[in-house]
Amino acid sequence: MIGIVAVSHSRPLAEAAVDLALRMGGGDPPTVLIAAGGPDGDLGTDAAAIAQALDSADSGDGVLVLMDLGSALLSAEMALEFAAAPNRVALSPAPFVEGLVSAVVTAAGGATLAQVAAEVAGAAEAKRVHLGAVDADAPPPESGSAPSGDELSFETTVVNPSGLHARPAATFVKTASRFDADVQIAEIGGETPPVSARSLLALMALGIRQGTRVRVTATGAQARDALEELRTLIDDGFGEV
Repeated sequence: MIGIVAVSHSRPLAEAAVDLALRMGGGDPPTVLIAAGGPDGDLGTDAAAIAQALDSADSGDGVLVLMDLGSALLSAEMALEFAAAPNRVALSPAPFVEGLVSAVVTAAGGATLAQVAAEVAGAAEAKRVHLGAVDADAPPPESGSAPSGDELSFETTVVNPSGLHARPAATFVKTASRFDADVQIAEIGGETPPVSARSLLALMALGIRQGTRVRVTATGAQARDALEELRTLIDDGFGEV
């Protein structure tokens, strides 16, 4: 599993953001280390501390770095000069909080460094879609692959009072990622095509509310098992109802 480093000017800010992400990462989240504050404990960033965090977080599968403000990026770039394996480090342009949450959930599902980096690159898209602030030329949320002849599916209604908000969406993604199956979800009657159940950002961009009818499909060796567990989660309201 990849490691994650949160670089921030403020340690309390980083600790709060990491706590939020880890609460959504399940029982086996990736290693997340914090490199926050200046050398004297004031607001700022420290390249040497970042480099140390990079080495400590790297288990051999690489490290993704999330940063809060512009100068944190400069410090992270400088830290690469001191890191033991800079070729296994990816600096993400994602927004700090959304990026951390997405990175932790995606990494917990076993994704590679390249896959996690690609997923979090669009971490602000769910909010933009919800507010109708999507650029005309912006790519749509990640869609699933074309259905095959052995596709299985079910339809049900989301009962959570707040719909598939962050916590149940993260649970859905982590559950789908455990199975050897290509799982997709779509709103019945919605305009957005089915999206991959392994993408927290794509799922949240659907904006599924309470009472929405959804169709979940799956193909692959464990498609039936995946659908059975996912249907139980949705029908039970992810433990919120």
